[in-house]
Amino acid sequence: MGFVLVVGPSGAGKDTLIRMARVALAGEPGIVFPQRLVTRPPSADEDNAPIDDDAFARAEAEGRFALSWRAHGLGYALPARCGRLARDGRVVVCNVSRRIVAEARSRYPGTRVVKITAPPQVLAQRLATRARAQDGDLSARLAREASVEPDLTIDNAGAPEEGARILTDFLRDLRAGQ
Repeated sequence: MGFVLVVGPSGAGKDTLIRMARVALAGEPGIVFPQRLVTRPPSADEDNAPIDDDAFARAEAEGRFALSWRAHGLGYALPARCGRLARDGRVVVCNVSRRIVAEARSRYPGTRVVKITAPPQVLAQRLATRARAQDGDLSARLAREASVEPDLTIDNAGAPEEGARILTDFLRDLRAGQ
């Protein structure tokens, strides 16, 4: 199958829906939810594997990432094994920057994109509640928009269970359609 890239603005609930889908799909063969590498420690809002800036730069230069990008002054990456899993027919689900979508689609045919969104006031409230210093200027984050043509858009303004159900059904359908 390939990658399923989950994108959307900060505060849309991407990690929440991914976490809920991972639980719903636990034990289901062929669907993988890898941990991203990020140049900051994990938090309650984001389950990542930390990597320092020097190790990130070396690994990126050596081609040890399936995908890598920089955003908000941080480095983000998916280990090379994720690319191998995607090419081998697994559904590899991950939260990525909208900036990496074109490259991913070019490098990994069959890549799908799920856009998670919510109204601006909901995003602002969620970001303010999160109060993570690394998030920087919240108004700038909310104003940023990158054009990405999704295969599925989920409005996550309400209960996250509904958005997670939609994402889970989409992933199951992709896996079943192989």
